[in-house]
Amino acid sequence: MKPIAKSSKLENVGYDIRGPVLDKARQMEDEGQKIIKLNIGNVAAFGLMPPDEIIQDMIRNLPEAAGYTDSKGLFAPRKAVVHYCQEKGIKGVMVDDVYLGNGASELIAFSMNALLDAGDEVLIPSPDYPLYTAVVSLSGGTPVHYRCDEGSGWLPDLDDMRAKITPHTKALVIINPNNPTGALYPDEVLRGIVELAREHGLIVFADEIYDKTLYDGVTHTSIASLAEDVLFLTFNGLSKNYRSCGYRSGWMVVSGDKKRAKDYIEGLNMLASMRLCANTPGQLAIQTALGGYQSIKDLVAPGGRLARQRDLAHDLLTQIPGVSVVKPKAALYMFPRLDPKMYPIADDQQFAYDLLAQEKVLIVQGTGFNWPDHDHFRVVFLPNTDDLTEAIGRIARFLDGYRKRHSS
Repeated sequence: MKPIAKSSKLENVGYDIRGPVLDKARQMEDEGQKIIKLNIGNVAAFGLMPPDEIIQDMIRNLPEAAGYTDSKGLFAPRKAVVHYCQEKGIKGVMVDDVYLGNGASELIAFSMNALLDAGDEVLIPSPDYPLYTAVVSLSGGTPVHYRCDEGSGWLPDLDDMRAKITPHTKALVIINPNNPTGALYPDEVLRGIVELAREHGLIVFADEIYDKTLYDGVTHTSIASLAEDVLFLTFNGLSKNYRSCGYRSGWMVVSGDKKRAKDYIEGLNMLASMRLCANTPGQLAIQTALGGYQSIKDLVAPGGRLARQRDLAHDLLTQIPGVSVVKPKAALYMFPRLDPKMYPIADDQQFAYDLLAQEKVLIVQGTGFNWPDHDHFRVVFLPNTDDLTEAIGRIARFLDGYRKRHSS
C-alpha cells in the first residue's frame, strides 16, 4: 500500500530542542543510561517549583474549573494582566485586548495564522527560538532571519534588519530577554526597532517570557511601552518566571495602533473561539502569580540559585580552550561559540550526537536555532551546581579529545 506522508507544509519546519538528538537520548535512557540534560528550560525538572500560593490557589479553585471559559479567558486573570501592562508602561490596554492561552506558544501560533498569506514575510532573529520560524512557515509565510551580533552582546543588527525589509514584510519578531543567548536589549535598540516598524508599517511581535529573569540589577523595558502608533503583540506567561511550564498558562496583549488592525483582531478573535478556551486551571494561576510574592527575585539576586549557576556555567565554559561565551544578562541559557580553527565542525547535529553518545550530556546544536554556522551550541544552566560542574567537565573532556583528533 502507498505510504502515508506528512504534509508538505512541514518541509521547512524543525524544532531541534525536542528533535532527533533528544530521540537518541530517550533511547539511551530506555537502555538504563543516565543523561545530564542541558537542552531544555523545563525548570521543574531541576527542582525549581512554582510558588506555593499558586499551587494552593489552583487546588482550591479546581472544583469550579471544569467548564469552558470565555474564549479569551476569565475576567480576573485578564484584568491582572492589564494591571501588569500598566506597571510595564504599556498604555491603552483594556481587558478585551488580553488573550489567555495554553502557554504563549499557542498564542504565537494563532497570531501568525491569523495574519499571514502565502508570500508574506516575517523578520525573525538569528539565532531564534525555533517556534517562530516553524509557525511562520506553517502559516504560509516566509521566515526571513536578521542577524544578532555576538560582538555587541547578541543585540539585533538594525542595519541588517533594515536591509531585509521588503514590500512583502508584514511583521518583525523580537525575543527580549533572549532565548538562546540571554541578551537583554537596551532602550536605544528597542527605539530603533520601533522606528523601523513605524517607517514600514510593520507589526512588532514581542516575546517577553523571561522579563523577570534578570541578573546584576538590570531592568527590562517592554517595547510596547515605547510607542502608541505601532501595533504590538506582546507574549508572556507563567512558565519561566513562575516555574510553571506544565500549567500551560500564557497571555498575549494587543496594544498600540489597534484601529488599523480591526480586521486582523477579528481574525484573532475567530481563532481564539475555535480553540474554545485555554485550560481553566492554568488561567486560575495568573492572578495569584502576578499579585503574589515575586520569588524569582530571590533566585536571580546575587547569591541566588540561578545567579550562582549562571556564574558557574560561564566560568567553567570560558576556561575551555577555544570556547567563548557572552555572559547572559537574563533568561536561563547561554550560547557558547567554538573557535572553528580549533573545532572544525562540519555538522553540528552530529557533534551533539557524538557528545551525547560519548559523554551522556544532551545539548542543542546552534543550527537548531537557525544560526547559519556550525560553531555554536546552547546550554541551560538550570542543573544544581554539582550536576552543572559534572556536565561541563564532560563537555570539556569531549572537546579536549576533539581538539586532539583534529589538530594538524
